[in-house]
Amino acid sequence: MSEPKPWLIDEAGTEARRHAPATLRNRDAIADVLQSVVPAHGTVLEIASGSGEHIVHFAGLFPDAQWQPSDCEPAALDSIAAWSAQAGLANICPPLLIDVEQPGWPIDRADAMLCINMLHISPWSASEALFSQANRLLSPGAPLYLYGPFVRHDVMTAQSNLDFDASLKSRNPAWGLRDVAAVDDLARSHGFARAALIEMPANNLSLIYRRC
Repeated sequence: MSEPKPWLIDEAGTEARRHAPATLRNRDAIADVLQSVVPAHGTVLEIASGSGEHIVHFAGLFPDAQWQPSDCEPAALDSIAAWSAQAGLANICPPLLIDVEQPGWPIDRADAMLCINMLHISPWSASEALFSQANRLLSPGAPLYLYGPFVRHDVMTAQSNLDFDASLKSRNPAWGLRDVAAVDDLARSHGFARAALIEMPANNLSLIYRRC
């Protein structure tokens, strides 16, 4: 089996609506998990929304929540806006420019946060900033949902994920698959506890943390 490929905004073409192929493969499995994560009402902030395809899909499935996309890349913001306009859903807010490591996020609170496939294509400092800001934005009991490939010391890592990890580190030594135990420790240091770990297709995991 060939290794997965990271989707990078600068490789996605010139049309406003960008397409991340993995979204079509994983969005329904993620949505199944989100049934226990998405609040009945309130604002769901997605960090690193990428093309915007995920949040458009989720907004259609959970119409009573208000969905707030964000990204640090202008081309991604354009793609999110284009997909949102095509969907015509009133519960998708205009995308916010958020660089996870920069202070002063342009949002004061959220009822839930999602971050899909970011931790392994960003430096560890981005994960630290994510939990720090989540502590600021979320109320006690509110969820932070993470999805992507991870490693665990007590579970054999699939060869495809090992190959993917090596490929990521060859692109940027600060990237790579994160250890679940390290993410758990980081979460605890920012006032979160892991509520669930769910095995997902294609050797990915869903990690659900809740603010203490």
